[in-house]
Amino acid sequence: MAGHEHHHHFSLCFCDLMRYPGVSFVVYTGDQGVTGEQILAGARQRFNITLPRPVSFVFLRRRSAVEATSYPHFTLLGQSAGSMFLGWEALTAFVPDLYVDSMGYAFTLPIFRYLGGCKVASYVHYPTVSTDMLSVVRDRNPRFNNADFISRNPLLSTMKVVYYCCFALLYGLAGSCSDVVMVNSTWTLGHILALWRSPSRTSIVYPPCDVRAFLDVPLEEEDEDDVEGWEELGQELGGGEEEGGRREDKKGHTIVSVGQFRPEKDHQLQIRAFRKLLDGKGEEPAGRESLRLVLVGGCRNQEDEERVQSLRGLCQELGVADRVQFKLNVPFEELKRELVSATIGLHTMWNEHFGIGVVECMAAGTIVLAHKSGGPKLDIVVPYDDRQTGFLADSEDSYAAAMETILALSPAARLEIRRAARQSVSRFSDQEFEVCFLAAMESLMSQLTL
Repeated sequence: MAGHEHHHHFSLCFCDLMRYPGVSFVVYTGDQGVTGEQILAGARQRFNITLPRPVSFVFLRRRSAVEATSYPHFTLLGQSAGSMFLGWEALTAFVPDLYVDSMGYAFTLPIFRYLGGCKVASYVHYPTVSTDMLSVVRDRNPRFNNADFISRNPLLSTMKVVYYCCFALLYGLAGSCSDVVMVNSTWTLGHILALWRSPSRTSIVYPPCDVRAFLDVPLEEEDEDDVEGWEELGQELGGGEEEGGRREDKKGHTIVSVGQFRPEKDHQLQIRAFRKLLDGKGEEPAGRESLRLVLVGGCRNQEDEERVQSLRGLCQELGVADRVQFKLNVPFEELKRELVSATIGLHTMWNEHFGIGVVECMAAGTIVLAHKSGGPKLDIVVPYDDRQTGFLADSEDSYAAAMETILALSPAARLEIRRAARQSVSRFSDQEFEVCFLAAMESLMSQLTL
């Protein structure tokens, strides 16, 4: 499971354990070579989640059946068939009364419902196939995992559209087996309603974001003389005045981006827009020196490492290497320090289904500039009490222009946006997640406890 999926999984357990003391909870996991205690210790350490009572783990051996690397061609179909094998292994190891899928394995739902006789529920983070994918292939755009030879060939493109349409039909049939469907955003809701067609059983439950971790940071006007709060914060987080102090001082402004170094996060766009911003500064005295772009992110594997190398190369090529800093796999406290001392939080992924990183920026009091699509556009960077909470852009030019606009605002105007943004993110807190998740599950859980 990826980091945020682990977080959601344990948050689901936590909600139910507290609310339903008479129900036993079992987690299926593909992790090998670890004990249940070690998994729970990891949840405590990484996500600050401590379960109020024990849960059982069922260890599955066939996780390779759902890994994309096992299927170089027809990956969607391969992974979906693989998930059915994995689901069958899980069901034969332990038959639950209620099965909740929070990993996106929709094809396991009919297995548990019809072969196991279980009630089933889903928490969907991202639709396995979406109408966006269909339109991208139909338009012969190589943006998705669409090899050049397919994009160039009308016949192969047509065949791929037919493949996606058939897959979408099967995915819809599998998903519609769910007694309760929860989705993580308005964007995901639109796709799941179109594909699974179960509106009466479907509701939005925003994912749990640990916004409290950032709320101890005082929101102060940037140019106040009294900056003791920021200085103390800087020292408390392990940096002196220089590190964690004021956002705006002789050192200028920091623009920070937080996200794994995956291709869809589009770090290239960030670097190119930053170059455009610097070019706009022209010959301003110290204009260029007052700006810094910091790319904070995780590298999962060799491919990600190579991607970072090519991004460093792009910085050299564009002549901005002296103003761009990479911070890889940093601990949470350092991530927090970067966010609270930055002026702008940058996000450039097209059609991000939700955007937990965007919420973290807003909670930290950083002015967010996110992609004008998906979750950031529909759910997160939206007006709060008719007050602006951030900025949206969708191209190199519009990102550069928006950064210029944010930097040109007075500190007092920025403070207003930062305050509204921070107040708005309470919608995405762990507590709010708990309430919404339990409300969605109430009908099924009450049947179990009768």
